Amino acid sequence: MARVLVGLSGGVDSAVAAALLIEQGHEVTAAFMKNWINAEGIPGDCPWEQDMNDARAVAKKLGIEFRVIDLIDAYRSRIVDYLIEGYRQGITPNPDVWCNREMKFGVFLDYALAQGFEFVGTGHYARRRVLADGSAAILRGADPNKDQSYFLAMMTQFQAAHALFPVGEMLKPEVRNIADRLALPVAGKKDSQGICFIGDIKMSDFLRHHLADAPGEIVDTSGRIMGQHQGLHLYTLGQRKGHGIASPREGMAYVVVGKDIASNRLIVGWDSGDSPGLYATTCIVGTLNWINEKLEGTRGLEAQPRYRAKAEPCEVAYLDNGKARVSFQRPQRAISPGQICAFYEGGRLLGSGVFETTSTAD
Repeated sequence: MARVLVGLSGGVDSAVAAALLIEQGHEVTAAFMKNWINAEGIPGDCPWEQDMNDARAVAKKLGIEFRVIDLIDAYRSRIVDYLIEGYRQGITPNPDVWCNREMKFGVFLDYALAQGFEFVGTGHYARRRVLADGSAAILRGADPNKDQSYFLAMMTQFQAAHALFPVGEMLKPEVRNIADRLALPVAGKKDSQGICFIGDIKMSDFLRHHLADAPGEIVDTSGRIMGQHQGLHLYTLGQRKGHGIASPREGMAYVVVGKDIASNRLIVGWDSGDSPGLYATTCIVGTLNWINEKLEGTRGLEAQPRYRAKAEPCEVAYLDNGKARVSFQRPQRAISPGQICAFYEGGRLLGSGVFETTSTAD
């Protein structure tokens, strides 16, 4: 058995993860990561104090040591600044994926190892396996409706080797049943929503607090001026609402199909398969990360372009410049630069990369 530091978020999943690790015979200590407290007065709910108190109550119920670790400065520099700069550049960053790599299994794991712990445990719905060569692999969670392996796609082999995901072997109702059986204080608590640890704060409010509006023209795919936007960072590819361009006829809708950064123009088109820029078949992916084996040559895999998207068959070709060309069998809707592309082979997560460019060419 091992010494495990469990990250208690104040929710039911991490609480049950801690309970399961105790049942398995591990020496378990709990810690709450204090990452974001919304001291800047951004509109929205950031219930970190309630979450911290809930986490403390869970630790008390389980009879284990509880710690509060202040990671606010690291979170600001590694996640918040990354998020703001990404939107400033006109891309769509994914803070949740980077939060796992840089915080939970970055700064938090470094702390755990320095304190003599061997593993970090979390409430992720994913599974970890040790392969024949001794390396650690990450598999999809047993519950297909809750699988969170996509959010772990930027983890390194070192991080995977020191991670434990107890609830990943279970279905969500089973997790709730365990919480009820153990009378955990958070048994009936609703699942949290929002950006990583920022909470239930609207992205538009968050961005407006950090980035000034930069108005520009909204044009259609032929260049016709349709209206005015308040800043390209406030819009995402495939966005149907909130751009202010009404549909002139029933059954049709305008969506965001592109951003012209140089001219500060937002491009809209019909939400249809032949709208230029909305669908892509070929993408260049950079910032590649492989959990076990590095991809070489060309290989048939499955690529998941966002969390709730289906993993799609594709051909991944490794390029000499350290990037990869991903060619989907079917056109994919609204793939935006900055988003994470997770690579799978069956139910096993191989790694990921960041979308850089997209096209409809083969």
